[in-house]
Amino acid sequence: MENSNPLPPLLNAENPVKTAVGNKKKRFDLIKILIVSLSIVLLTGFTYGGYRIGINKKQDAAPIQAQAQNPYVSFVFEVYDLINQNYWEKVDEEKLINLFTLASEKIGGQFVDSQPKTKAELKIVFSNVIDKINTNENKTKFVTSVVDAVLSNLQPMGRSRLYSQKDTKQLDNLVQNKNPQINQYDVLGVDKNAAAEAITKIYQEKSAELEKESSPEAKQKLTQIEKAYQTLSDEASRKNYDAAGIETTVEYKLVKPSVLYMKLTRFSPTTFDDIKRVSEKFDTGDVLDTLIFDLRNNIGGAFDGLPYFLGPFIGNNQYAYQLFHRGEKTDYKTKIGWLPGLIRYKKIIILINENSQSTSEVMASVLKKYNVGILLGAKTKGWGTIEKIIPLNNQISESEKYSVLLVHSLSLREDDKPIEGRGIEPTINIADQNWEKQLFSYFNSQEIIETVKQVW
Repeated sequence: MENSNPLPPLLNAENPVKTAVGNKKKRFDLIKILIVSLSIVLLTGFTYGGYRIGINKKQDAAPIQAQAQNPYVSFVFEVYDLINQNYWEKVDEEKLINLFTLASEKIGGQFVDSQPKTKAELKIVFSNVIDKINTNENKTKFVTSVVDAVLSNLQPMGRSRLYSQKDTKQLDNLVQNKNPQINQYDVLGVDKNAAAEAITKIYQEKSAELEKESSPEAKQKLTQIEKAYQTLSDEASRKNYDAAGIETTVEYKLVKPSVLYMKLTRFSPTTFDDIKRVSEKFDTGDVLDTLIFDLRNNIGGAFDGLPYFLGPFIGNNQYAYQLFHRGEKTDYKTKIGWLPGLIRYKKIIILINENSQSTSEVMASVLKKYNVGILLGAKTKGWGTIEKIIPLNNQISESEKYSVLLVHSLSLREDDKPIEGRGIEPTINIADQNWEKQLFSYFNSQEIIETVKQVW
């Protein structure tokens, strides 16, 4: 790593945390730093008279137990503690206190006259503010907005958030590769009880018609029915879909007798089985020896399965990647060995682009490190954070359960630098005018070059 703090500081150095107490202009300049993102934070009607909130020295001795019994204060400071204990970097206590203070001022419209210096003083400030809010509904809006503003201002900006039950469910569906809004049987136009032969026949008829058209709409529909077909035509994949709505994460096509195209759309708990199933399906004969493994537009997903996803490519018990958390690096090894269906591929091209992110970037970095094939395309997005969903114990509503999505770790590249903000460089950049010549020098095959051009 370049230094022990690879990302920018929590607050802009030009607006230091230490400000003159009571200097309203400087305080307001600091408040303008606070980026309040997304609709949950953009609330109105939270100016309670615009008065200042101070720390009454006589109140310093107020019973901490009474503060702890306030569910709204408990909610805020459970998040405060989670950041202190689980966030990827160690946050300076003064900066964290200041960030909570600024968020309170921004959301509540109340200037803190005396900047709190300790967590106990910050609790007094929040207790005073919350006590002056007239309804439980407004108190809930205030504390959830403050917490979300604080989380979204942690580096990298906007990655850590306060999640409602709906947000958590949407994220779970994304990781599981479920889309409740789309019925793949309807996409293909077949009955749920349709036989495999009928599904294949309908797919062939529709794809043949769409391939005659060149419009963007036709191409989009063709992509949709191909995904539906690959989810429903395979017996195991169809069982997963029927049981839990889980779609396949691997799209594939034998583009030439010697070349298999395999696109990994995202990472889910079923991805290893998807790769295994597709590789076994084509593990016949002696002609097939080239794999185009497509990670373009892959948004990542389930990171915990990566030691299993990488094993088939680099072998069992191999040092694969590192995560950085609170000043320490942790090594992760593969947990499974080669897949027989993948051993046959002597020529491997991995496609990446500017939309390859997160888990797919780590996978690309590891394959590059172990010289598994050639990375071809464009530099990846540089989204190198690992987030965790942490349910909160101190809830403030019977009808809503909140969780914290917190950046827990940074993933590192093959050169020991964070992926975040840097991305993964391809071995061959497709923007280079000589990319075909460079690829030919590796495989000495014009057929591979033409196939890559076809799928790109």
